Amino acid sequence: GAIDRSGKPISSNYVKDLVVQRLGFDTRVTVLGHVQRGGTPSAFDRVLSSKMGMEAVMALLEATPDTPACVVSHSGNQSVRLPLMECVQVTKDVQKAMDEKRFDEAIQLRGRSFENNWNIYKLLAHQKPAQEKSPFSMAILNVGAPAAGMNAAVRSAVRIGICQGHTIYVVNDGFEGLAKGQVREVGWHDVAGWLGRGGSMLGTKRTLPKTCMEKIVENVRKFNIQGLLVIGGFEAYEGVLQLVEARGQYEELCIVMCVIPATISNNVPGTDFSLGSDTAVNAAMESCDRIKQSASGTKRRVFIVETMGGYCGYLSTVTGIAVGADAAYVYEDPFTIHDLKANVEHLTDKMKTDIQRGLVLRNEKCHEHYTTEFLYNLYSSEGKGIFDCRINVLGHLQQGGAPTPFDRNYGTKLGVKAVLWMSEKLQQVYSKGRVFANSGDTACVIGLRKKVVAFSPVTELKKVTDFEHRLPQEQWWLNLRLMLKMLANYQISLTEYISGQMEHVTRRHFPPGAAG
Repeated sequence: GAIDRSGKPISSNYVKDLVVQRLGFDTRVTVLGHVQRGGTPSAFDRVLSSKMGMEAVMALLEATPDTPACVVSHSGNQSVRLPLMECVQVTKDVQKAMDEKRFDEAIQLRGRSFENNWNIYKLLAHQKPAQEKSPFSMAILNVGAPAAGMNAAVRSAVRIGICQGHTIYVVNDGFEGLAKGQVREVGWHDVAGWLGRGGSMLGTKRTLPKTCMEKIVENVRKFNIQGLLVIGGFEAYEGVLQLVEARGQYEELCIVMCVIPATISNNVPGTDFSLGSDTAVNAAMESCDRIKQSASGTKRRVFIVETMGGYCGYLSTVTGIAVGADAAYVYEDPFTIHDLKANVEHLTDKMKTDIQRGLVLRNEKCHEHYTTEFLYNLYSSEGKGIFDCRINVLGHLQQGGAPTPFDRNYGTKLGVKAVLWMSEKLQQVYSKGRVFANSGDTACVIGLRKKVVAFSPVTELKKVTDFEHRLPQEQWWLNLRLMLKMLANYQISLTEYISGQMEHVTRRHFPPGAAG
């Protein structure tokens, strides 16, 4: 469908011939065709379709004879209902703009997300030297455990920083590397090929700044670092918070700081999604698919699968929806022996029918006493003569692998937005040849919150953080627990699902004793 500005088609063979003629490279054309339409759906698609299917039913139940037809869609992290006829009209407007060669308008009509993606692609695809050298220098480091998407974020941050004219440093081995002076300047081509690489090319450690504050301050001064971009998990957030709280003692730390959340646990405050969590869910889903398939053709079997995530049950919950688990036990949704008994009885009844497989997920720290071994013994004992059990601990395979398209694009976008925000802040706090940033809004966590990418000051997020369990006090995905239970075992009705959602919203926004 590609066309040039005069409306003439740009065929694959035309591009191939151009490359051969102009550059002399041996070139082949590959047409992907319907291979793009096949394959196993990713975890993202499975969860998205589950959410949209539920929203569609809710829309039908709430509709009256006067309610206009709607399209169930997704905006950011929210299911939305859009008027059908408006959607049809916008689609026609896009085509009309294309036919009339109003291409800029056509891009805007496609929506902010499309326009944003297109602009970021153009920024990063080809090197564009800055008009003039800026007086600012930034350092980029990874903190915590490796997470898919970290390298994509570093790549885009480095390149957009160079486009802005900044001096860009990268730091090996997190805050520990910064303390040891493992800092080097990088150029455009130093991050080539990083987009699809898993893990952390810079190296990453869990060391927090408080253990080596003096040496960190010394190297910030030595390299004249005025902006610090930290990509990582809970330690990245906690580490930047420690640096901010040390500003009163060390003037060198009065610099602009930003955290890009990157952890499979998805437990960083200030964002709905952390880099790496989509890849981890995908890895867990594929493993569960294979585990279930491994028993194909054998007798009835129930698998007890343990996921990572610390105290955060995001991985277990979302993987449970993606694979159709019979139960998913997490720390945030307390359960008792009565809940376990009900789940075992349900699974036992289910196995007496034509169902051949059962799957139970357990977050690694969901309960101190109800361990994976305990669940195995419980299900094995109660299912004797009906089904047998197997244990699988997924472990670090959830942390490895190449990043999914979602994590690659999300990391790329966050890297660009973070550096543009830091550049703007640096301009604001730059005076008389030096940077002095001591306000709360100069050290933030960037993340997707509902429909928008927002910057949240770490000092504000401290108030809504459970540091003991390394969790945000409010987690959006807990709403998905109700859907998981409903789809898994029919133990709650649709009415209970709706009232449960309302109760969760009420409990979150109006604590006990609140008026009204």
